[in-house]
Amino acid sequence: MAEEEGKSPEEVKAAIRDYWNGQIHDLEMTDNPPGTAGFYHDLAEYRYDKNRYLLKLVDFEAYSGKKILELGCGVGLDLARFARGGAHVTGIDLAPSAIDLAGKNFEINGLEGHLAVGDGEALEFPDNTFDLVYAHGALQYTTDPQRMVDEARRVLKPGGKFFGQLYNRKGWLVFMSKVAKVKLEHTDAPAFHLNTAKQFKRMLSGFSKSRVLGERFPVKSRLQKGAKGVFYNLLFVNFFKLVPKPMVRRWGAHLIGFATK
Repeated sequence: MAEEEGKSPEEVKAAIRDYWNGQIHDLEMTDNPPGTAGFYHDLAEYRYDKNRYLLKLVDFEAYSGKKILELGCGVGLDLARFARGGAHVTGIDLAPSAIDLAGKNFEINGLEGHLAVGDGEALEFPDNTFDLVYAHGALQYTTDPQRMVDEARRVLKPGGKFFGQLYNRKGWLVFMSKVAKVKLEHTDAPAFHLNTAKQFKRMLSGFSKSRVLGERFPVKSRLQKGAKGVFYNLLFVNFFKLVPKPMVRRWGAHLIGFATK
């Protein structure tokens, strides 16, 4: 875990808000201005290429008529998919700039949803409100991931589902960053967490049932160039393609948590 030393949780939370208010995740993947249709198209194309497992593990069209909350919704790429599937969606993010961009995303695509600046560790919703709480990309950047998970459980209806993601401390991406001396994304964030599957499982222990799955395996990178790019794209990616997934699952870059209240 990386967190600003000598600061109170409130000060760290303010620093997180300020950091993400000035950041757009994967902005380097588009030449289109933020808030335009091309901007959202490019970011979505990259997101679902890099995280191919999302479209396999999450049935975005299965929640028609259901109430969904996304924690750390960013520019609203995943939330928009839920909305297109007919879900009643709510998205919160600590950064006002993210909520502004998510709102433009929904407007451009003619979607409806409730979007608001909010803290996933202190949700302003009653108990037993939502059918699904979705947190892909929020837990690893908050001050207290356990508190966020507990809040997600509180606002879920009995039998409601939680879907969360964390970075795998034992994953291939952490290993490659050390070998190639390439920093992981956003390690300069005021709060940044790496976890093991056992730790994530412990976080979910308050649910009636849960499981943790290793996911996100190497795909060709558009970022790495030169000799490092050749090694990664031609050798490392192809090695993972040849090895059966059950044998390498423990080294997935992401840990995915599924839980039922």
